[in-house]
Amino acid sequence: MLLIAALIGVGCAGNDEEFDLSKNIRDAYAEAQLALDNGNYRKSIGIFEALQARFPFSEFSTQIQLELAYAYYKDGKEDQAIEAAETFLRENPTHARVDYALYIQGLALFERGQSTLMRFFRKDINGRPPRDGQKAFSLLSRLVERYPASPYAEDAQQRLVYLKNRLAAYENVVARFYLEQDAYIAALNRARDALEVYHGADSGAESLRIMIAAYEALGMTDLAQDARRVLESNFADVPNPPT
Repeated sequence: MLLIAALIGVGCAGNDEEFDLSKNIRDAYAEAQLALDNGNYRKSIGIFEALQARFPFSEFSTQIQLELAYAYYKDGKEDQAIEAAETFLRENPTHARVDYALYIQGLALFERGQSTLMRFFRKDINGRPPRDGQKAFSLLSRLVERYPASPYAEDAQQRLVYLKNRLAAYENVVARFYLEQDAYIAALNRARDALEVYHGADSGAESLRIMIAAYEALGMTDLAQDARRVLESNFADVPNPPT
């Protein structure tokens, strides 16, 4: 706190000594980074916020933005992390660490979208709307596609697999509901989206079964047969769900 007070009081330095601005910013940054590394996220956030407010145009300003976004994320403040990363991306679209900002924003959206039921009780939540899932999927996909050599791409890809399965499963839940309500076109569209947009998801067989049922109900027997052939050739080992 004394160090931050010294930073804020830069204009009050005595005439007998010159205040070393660069050195003090570096010292405060190092202290905030140490707190972050040690898991003292609140202290780290406090120092980074003070530095950001007092020295918005210093040589550390962009790095402080990124560190602050990460500290917010680690402290469970997903909303602030998302906002901080978004601000960085908006102000620094060509920065060398755009991949990191995308990664942090994607992580924060990913975590914000996980429910308490899933985190602690491992409940099946496929029937619940995946909050922020599509946004996280879009951001992490952008990271993997634009920056495949990024050190964050591998973890982003693993999270994309989970999100793909989660989003496709939810589309199928909605499609199955429409099918049961005899809304066959709506069921067909949702099942097709699950199959095409989230290609490779675990629930691909379920998507095709819904499509077959919808096509048959609509009298589109040729399309139903085509979908059945795709199901048999690609998902022969996937058992039918219990009725």
